[in-house]
Amino acid sequence: MELIRTEYRDFGPTLASEYLVEEHGILAGKETVRKWMIEAQLWRAKPAKITEVHVWRPRRECFGELVQWDTSEHDWLEGRGPKLYLVAMIDDATSRALARFVEHDTTAENMRLLWSWLERFGRPLEYYTDKASLFHVNPRLHYNKHLEEAPALTQIGRALQELGIGWIAAHSAQAKGRIERFFGTAQDRLVKGLRKTGANTLEAANQYLERVYLPLWKERFTVEPANRSDAHRRLFEQHDLAAILSHVEQRVIGNDYTFQFGPERYQILKSSIVPRMRGSRLRVEVRLNGSLAARWEERYVEIARCPVRLRAEPDRPRGPKRPAGSGERKVNRAWMEGFWEQPCVPLWRAIQQSNRTS
Repeated sequence: MELIRTEYRDFGPTLASEYLVEEHGILAGKETVRKWMIEAQLWRAKPAKITEVHVWRPRRECFGELVQWDTSEHDWLEGRGPKLYLVAMIDDATSRALARFVEHDTTAENMRLLWSWLERFGRPLEYYTDKASLFHVNPRLHYNKHLEEAPALTQIGRALQELGIGWIAAHSAQAKGRIERFFGTAQDRLVKGLRKTGANTLEAANQYLERVYLPLWKERFTVEPANRSDAHRRLFEQHDLAAILSHVEQRVIGNDYTFQFGPERYQILKSSIVPRMRGSRLRVEVRLNGSLAARWEERYVEIARCPVRLRAEPDRPRGPKRPAGSGERKVNRAWMEGFWEQPCVPLWRAIQQSNRTS
C-alpha cells in the first residue's frame, strides 16, 4: 500500500496490480488491490448502473473488412514535452491496432500511418472515420448548381479512391465506439506508461508506443474474428504508394512547356517534350519526402525550376512625380516655328509629282 500511495496513487486497481507484479514481484489480484485501495480511500467503489445508452453494433466478421481511423488530442506527456496527437487505426473485427504520435494532425501525417497499414496488412475494404476536414469536404462550400461534376474529394479521399478502398462517414462519436474506447484505454494506460519511462520527446513516446504498448494491446485486448479469412487485398504494381499518398494538383502546360506551381515556375525538359503537350493537363505530386514529380498521360516527365527573372534597375533614380495641376505645363512647340512662312510647292508641280508616284 505504501508503493501504491507513492507511485500508483492515480492508477486503477487493475493497472496497479499489473505494475505490482511486473515492477516489484508482488502477486496480488486486481480485486484484492481494489479492496485495499477502497479501505485506504484511494479508490471509490461505484454502484452498478443499468442503463442502455445505445444498441451495440456487432463486429464485422473478417479482419480487414472495416478499419476505424481517428486522432486523439490529449496531454500525453503531461507537460514534460511538446503537445502530441495520437493518430490510430483499429480493425473492427479483431481490435488489431496501429498508431503513432505526431506533433501536428495533418494530412501528411495521416497518410504516413495509412502507408504503414497498407505495407503491413494490405488494402482493407473500407475505412470508417468522422467528418473532419481531412476526410470530408463540406458540400455547402463547394456546391455549384451550374456544374454537374463529381463531388470534391480531400487528398485522403482521392488517395483512398485510387487505392480502391471505400470510405464511410460516422455521424456521431458513439458510431465509432471501437476507436473511442481504444483512446480511452490509452489515455489511462499509455499515459501512465509514458510517465514511468520518463518519455519527454516525440521519439521517446513513439518508441514506447511501438515496443511496449501496442504489443501489450495485441496480447491483452485483441479478439479472434468470427471468420478467419483475411479481407485485406494485396498491392499491385499500379498502386505506387509514393505517388498516391502525396499532395496532388492539376496544372495546365503553357505554350513554352512551363507550368506554375505555388510561387515557382517549372520547365519541362526537352527530353520529355512530346506532341500534344501544350494546353493539356499535368498531374503534379508533392511527395511525403518533399520532392516534386509531374506526370502527363501516365508517364513522368523531367522538370526543372525556372530561374527567377530580375527586373532591370534604371540607370538613374527617378525623381518624385510632379502632382497634377501643380503649375503650367511646358509644351515643346519649336517644330512649329516658321512653318507657315516656308515657301509652298506650286499646285501644278504637286499634281505632277503625285501622278509620277501613282
